[in-house]
Amino acid sequence: MLGLQVAIELRVGDLYPEVAEQLADEPGILDLLERARQPEHRLVVLAEARGDRRRLGEAVSAERLEPGAVTRLDELRVVPEGHQRVTPVEENGFQHRRYASDVARKILWGSLALAPLTFVADFALHWSDVTLFILSALALVPLAWLIGDATEHAAHHTGPGIGGFLNATFGNAPELIISLLAINRGLTEVVRGSLRGSVVGNVLLVLGFSLFFGRGDPSVDRESSFLWLGLILVATIAFLVPAIPSWHGDPERHSIAVLSIPVSIALLLLYVTVTWWQLRRHRQLHEAPESSEGVWSLRRAVAVLGAATAVTAVIAEVLVGSIETFADKANLSDFFVAAVIVAIVGNAAEHGGAVVVAYRKKIRLSAEIALSSGAQVAVFLIPAVTLLSWAIEPLALSFRAVELAALGGSVVAVGLMFLDRRSSNWNGTVLILLYGVVAGAFFVAGDRG
Repeated sequence: MLGLQVAIELRVGDLYPEVAEQLADEPGILDLLERARQPEHRLVVLAEARGDRRRLGEAVSAERLEPGAVTRLDELRVVPEGHQRVTPVEENGFQHRRYASDVARKILWGSLALAPLTFVADFALHWSDVTLFILSALALVPLAWLIGDATEHAAHHTGPGIGGFLNATFGNAPELIISLLAINRGLTEVVRGSLRGSVVGNVLLVLGFSLFFGRGDPSVDRESSFLWLGLILVATIAFLVPAIPSWHGDPERHSIAVLSIPVSIALLLLYVTVTWWQLRRHRQLHEAPESSEGVWSLRRAVAVLGAATAVTAVIAEVLVGSIETFADKANLSDFFVAAVIVAIVGNAAEHGGAVVVAYRKKIRLSAEIALSSGAQVAVFLIPAVTLLSWAIEPLALSFRAVELAALGGSVVAVGLMFLDRRSSNWNGTVLILLYGVVAGAFFVAGDRG
């Protein structure tokens, strides 16, 4: 009130009528004026700022005032040093931003209804593929916000490391489902492209947008980031074992699928070991926050993550099923569609969640989400899909040279940026541009000749 950020001690005497009329609408001013008419309360201490009430200084009794002295409202004494005034413009700007945030949250909550509408439109109304593609893409936006919101609440209890792991795990679950469904349809090339494209998308695109829109402390956990990047690099090298023989002859031949088994088992064991160590490390580093006011419980946050992930899996399946029609009309190769479009939309909710978290001044958590998700796809999801595919149709890890080059180049680029433990909006711009270069290379490469 009266443009002060923290409490002030205000001495009130007589007021001109026009001043009293102007202040009559201020919160609590009528009570203040009433007390000012009483000599024993001629000096009133106001101590209210952001819900915190405290008394600053001591009020001077009315008898100690000079007779006839009139103390005006512009005579005010700020007790504590270091407290700054908040100008009316700053106060109004904060109120407007808060109002806009509340409105946006209400819109996002309401737009969650797009998910059941998409389900009904596909399975009951049988709308066209183009309409389903647009509707399902819009439905993923509020789901992305909800996953990001739940991750932020979970990270409040667990820390950014474990919070990022939870987001990556729940976010990658729909991709596992989509991959197995695609294998059942015989779309093995689409599965390889989408899984590998998901890793590159997390490392370059998701992290890039997170850094570009991120605010607040730009520091990142370099040890954790380098660990995830190292896992992706190890996976890239391991993929060379079945990939190099596939560059000559039939890439789908049975011998390459068999060669993919030991590589997948080794990567799975590596992921379990490193993840166990990493979670222990984050748990030891995490300090319980002093205040949990307005924060969901961990059980509620995990439950929301699970529910949002389940809905996302259904919506993503509708979107992926309708994207083939879009690709045919756009004259795009299956490789480009799988490596870029399917990889992005299949993981859209998780990607959006990372950007939402970064915009809320939690860049460290957002970077953890992007990199841990990319590592989880490379070292866990791809091997898991490879082994599970033997119950349907064996999947060979016959990646192309351009795919593995994109994986290795992405790791090196991000590693160089994080050498000083800090990030910037410019770093985000560079990563987004690099992803554009990779997507252009995939477009030029086209399908296997």
